Amino acid sequence: MVKKIFLASDHAGFDLKKHVETSLIKKGFLVEDKGCDSNDSVDYPDYAHLLALEVEKNEDSFGFVFCGSGNGINMTVNKHQGIRSALCWNSEIARLARLHNNANVLALPARFLSENETDSIIEVFLNTNFEGGRHQIRIDKIPC
Repeated sequence: MVKKIFLASDHAGFDLKKHVETSLIKKGFLVEDKGCDSNDSVDYPDYAHLLALEVEKNEDSFGFVFCGSGNGINMTVNKHQGIRSALCWNSEIARLARLHNNANVLALPARFLSENETDSIIEVFLNTNFEGGRHQIRIDKIPC
């Protein structure tokens, strides 16, 4: 079981993030929201870096990040050495991100997903374990 799930978004991802937060808390997860706190325009790196630092410090945690396309916030968290963030727009991509890449951050494109699609993606992400083996060898080669 994941000890904690950290959330972060910009203004475009705020509403979907709040939906996910409510859903995760109802399921019994410990959730910490690193911002933003409204639909007012903000810069996603300000919150992405906060989340990435927390996930790096808490090895058993996951991070979920949200912005309009998912790209900007995904690029930002992936600047951190301990982060393997995957931009996922469907459940199969999420499954492979965990199974083969041991992703510890899930980036979601808030302007392109419904709440139901998001719920399915998160369910798969949380319930797929890393396969290890040859995939661990590849992951070990990621840091530069």
